[in-house]
Amino acid sequence: MERLERRSKKDQEKKSKNSKVVEITNKNSIKKDFFYAYDEEISAAGSPIQSPRDVFDVPISGTDSDSTGSSSSSSSTPQRVQNGGRSSGGGVVEGGHQWRNMIDALRIKSVRRFSSIPLLAASYEISRKNLRNKLARVRTDNDDENGFDCSLDLDGIPTKPTWRNFSYEDLVAATDNFNPENMIGKGGHAEVYKACLPDGKVVAVKRLMRNEKEAGDKAGDFLSELGIIAHINHPNATRLIGFGIDRGLYFVLQFASHGSLSSLLFGSECLEWKIRFKVALGVAKGLQYLHQDCPRRIIHRDIKASNILLNHNGEAEISDFGLAKWLPDKWAHHVVFPIEGTFGYLAPEYFMHGLVDEKTDVFAFGVLLLELMTGRRAVDSNSRQSLVIWAKPLLDAKQVKEIADPRLEDQYDPIEMMCAMATASMCIHHVSSKRPYMNQVVLLLKGEEVAVDLTQKSIAPRSLLLDACDLEDYTCSNYLNDLNRHKQLIME
Repeated sequence: MERLERRSKKDQEKKSKNSKVVEITNKNSIKKDFFYAYDEEISAAGSPIQSPRDVFDVPISGTDSDSTGSSSSSSSTPQRVQNGGRSSGGGVVEGGHQWRNMIDALRIKSVRRFSSIPLLAASYEISRKNLRNKLARVRTDNDDENGFDCSLDLDGIPTKPTWRNFSYEDLVAATDNFNPENMIGKGGHAEVYKACLPDGKVVAVKRLMRNEKEAGDKAGDFLSELGIIAHINHPNATRLIGFGIDRGLYFVLQFASHGSLSSLLFGSECLEWKIRFKVALGVAKGLQYLHQDCPRRIIHRDIKASNILLNHNGEAEISDFGLAKWLPDKWAHHVVFPIEGTFGYLAPEYFMHGLVDEKTDVFAFGVLLLELMTGRRAVDSNSRQSLVIWAKPLLDAKQVKEIADPRLEDQYDPIEMMCAMATASMCIHHVSSKRPYMNQVVLLLKGEEVAVDLTQKSIAPRSLLLDACDLEDYTCSNYLNDLNRHKQLIME
């Protein structure tokens, strides 16, 4: 009897354990099914707001992939929303916020997902179901000397056929083991090295460095930048040759033999006006392409002298798309936090409210244009004075002699200088709706007569109420006060 009782007790314990295992398995299955059911539902509904930062979103056949976009660190406001919270061709799915909150909680506890680059051509078509089976994985097994070891499974990511996936050994050999003597640039998040490939081709290798971000977040940023670059094909934008994902994250870029505009403009030798004006026109054309002619509307967010490179022909190339945002056609703007960029180039509506659209880049271009005309930096390193604050009264008074870089010694085309001054004055306007678009900027720089419509387009009421920048009584003095206040916060 005792033996039977012990056996019965063991059987009960075994059943209890099995039931717990089944319960846990069912919970995991429910979580998994819920996760995938969410994907299937949004596929059928036309997709909810996806992250413009994560531009590796695969367009579903029959939908407008450019009409969606948002992230945990940024939100955006569609221009038109129809059918009680459901927009035609994409936008906000009914109840989308509740779904997103629930799924975000699950994603934190489950796998890290990266979607795929949007279609580059018909041959790259990949279904959402196939993509789910080939989710990009991030492994952070062991930190290497660069701070992380981030190996990505790119099987589900359709990259351009011309891109090359470089091994770590390839990059070590090309850069002479990342020799400091080959370093041609360094920022807060990356180092850039001059490198030579086995075929003799000179390239630039951008190595993402360790910072406060986790390896998974860094990989997400890497993939986002890769997805942005995937859509860019223009002579005034840096061309990607390949990438590396072995023992770190690397971009292999076309080498600009003349270096950055910053090193040339603020160097010991005076950069002649002819080159300066050519650079201004080239950057304007590059931004026009990003904003209007690119397959996806792209906002660079970090236009500055050090991010403009000059190739062997002296043509300007926009580089570093690490902060770039993808802006769907039907959206008026993004609201982005935290604020990232370079002080001195930040538009007031951006640093005060986090608003990002084409006019964000237009303002930064206006500051760059001031730098080209004056030879001064966006923020003076000694006095810490903003170039915009210094130049605005001179622009209003049309003081050409005071604006022109004294090192030029009057060796400039006065008509081009006047065109540049007029263009810069409009680009740095404190109200974004009063700034021209980049296609208008190109015409203004060329001296062509153009009717610049500076009235704000009528859009649906925004979910975000703006304080200063949309008010009619927000004057230039208010803007300068805000700029000074922001400068004090940054500098102190």
